[in-house]
Amino acid sequence: MGKTSKPRRGSLAYNPRKRAKRETPILKHWPEGDGEPKLQGFAGYKAGMTHLFVIDGSAFSTTSGQEIVVPATVVEVPPLKVVGIRLYSEGPYGLTVLKEIWTEKYDKELHRRVTLPEKMEKPDIKAFKTLDPDEVRVIVHTQPYTMSGVPKKSPEVMEIRVGGGSVVKRRDYALSLLGKEINFNDFQAEGAMVDVIAITKGKGFQGRVKRFGLKLLTHKNSKHRRMIGTQGPWHPSWIMPQIPNSGQMGYQKRTEYNKQVLKISKDPAEINPKGGFVNYGQVKGSYVLIHGSIPGVTKRLIRFRDPVRKPSKDSNIHEVTYVSTSSKQGR
Repeated sequence: MGKTSKPRRGSLAYNPRKRAKRETPILKHWPEGDGEPKLQGFAGYKAGMTHLFVIDGSAFSTTSGQEIVVPATVVEVPPLKVVGIRLYSEGPYGLTVLKEIWTEKYDKELHRRVTLPEKMEKPDIKAFKTLDPDEVRVIVHTQPYTMSGVPKKSPEVMEIRVGGGSVVKRRDYALSLLGKEINFNDFQAEGAMVDVIAITKGKGFQGRVKRFGLKLLTHKNSKHRRMIGTQGPWHPSWIMPQIPNSGQMGYQKRTEYNKQVLKISKDPAEINPKGGFVNYGQVKGSYVLIHGSIPGVTKRLIRFRDPVRKPSKDSNIHEVTYVSTSSKQGR
């Protein structure tokens, strides 16, 4: 007869649970685009949360066609500036940089993040077009110095893949964006599904119970209640990674799949609450409302991407009827 036992506590889906190296998430996978060439990502800064009244557009929901209340996250999305283009070639060891060019004119604040010459050379567009790459990406940077809620001037620099169409069309599309600003509308429209990637809130060094949700030991335990009963078998003679132990909790890169874009607007008066968002203040520029919660704390960089997992059903556009602007200060 088999031995009865309960399943282990705590998820092994994320291993190792260590601090992220940087606050700007790096995307290692992009979906294959279709249709005309377009940008497959964007970035913004988390402002806070609010709630909306929407008309439920889900065809199979019990509240279909009725007005419901849903939570939403406000992300301020100032324009991104395209400062470079990278062409990649596919080899036996993955992607390698084939060629990259940078724009002649760039914001002076970019010097805070990247070491660049005072005067950039004019890019050789003619030689650039003769190359035959396998992938095209644009180099963009954020503009936090145009916002009041994020107290820093150093921009974040990242890559965004250009998808859709042939490689030649993608390369020409990227060249048309060089040195220009791009908006969230160039990435996705209202009602679309996106993946949200960010660094979660850091909780520091935590014990086993909080980190893995372990059950407290019996009160008859002679030593401690918040420890584990065993560190594993004698052999192998090392502690295996499956053993729940103390360590870093939070401040790790996490991805939320298939989050719906409820609203895109350039009028912050529609969502700014009385007294501003807690620890953020007033939204001054363009913003998007994302259905539900997303990783990260206020003011943290949020990256968006085209969904890599096909939604289980077609996305249903929820018609927003009301956005709460009541105070979030707890008064």
